[in-house]
Amino acid sequence: MTETLVQYEIRPPAAVITLDRADKRNALSRTLIANLTEAFHRAREDPAARCVVLTAAGTVFCAGMDLAELAETLDARQEPSAVWDDALRLATLYDLIYGLPKPTIAAVNGAAVAGGAGLVTVCDLALAAPEARFGYPEVRRGLVAAMVMPHLLRHVGERAARFLLLTGELIDAAEAQRTGLINAVVPADQLLERALQWARSLAEGGPHALATTKALLRSFSRQALSVEETAKASAAPRLTDECREGLEAFFAKRPVPWAQR
Repeated sequence: MTETLVQYEIRPPAAVITLDRADKRNALSRTLIANLTEAFHRAREDPAARCVVLTAAGTVFCAGMDLAELAETLDARQEPSAVWDDALRLATLYDLIYGLPKPTIAAVNGAAVAGGAGLVTVCDLALAAPEARFGYPEVRRGLVAAMVMPHLLRHVGERAARFLLLTGELIDAAEAQRTGLINAVVPADQLLERALQWARSLAEGGPHALATTKALLRSFSRQALSVEETAKASAAPRLTDECREGLEAFFAKRPVPWAQR
């Protein structure tokens, strides 16, 4: 039986898509990316889904890319094409969510880090529990957050984006709201219900009007690089010695070599 790491439920007028890999902090494995892609395609065609709420099981929204899976790929000395393909699959998922003709809401129940923060930024609206944390620690692993960079810039502006991307620091939900990364902070026990309230409000808009508005917003904020180019920019650092050293340090819970004093 094929492993399913995403739950799909209709809660009128929304499709609620739930990341269901809590034991791995909802890290973005190949299977989870494939399941998410399938779920968003389903929501796009589902007449019962006027909008989509994206949330997660457990106490973490999404810890980002599955670094263990990446390490296995690098240790196996697979062809670079495997790394490129992994990056392209995630970049394509981001583009699918961002370009979905139906409104999307991220209901962030916990930490949304790296690729997990990327999922938040490609949704139209976002609300978070007070315990949520957001950040892009890729540089601390010798990685580059290339494919999520344009989406972050659209929300927070260059000064805040530079802080997040260059320092790798995490910010809390209140700071994320202040910078424009999310729209609201909501008590954890009210998170999904508030998201569904927003969904009901969104559903009062005409489907064609909403889709056209989203298409225009995408056109006005079109990024300079294609999906393929951002995927390549994200994948290339994964093949460097710096990335290998960063991953080794991460799993060994020791400082990365370039930070040692």
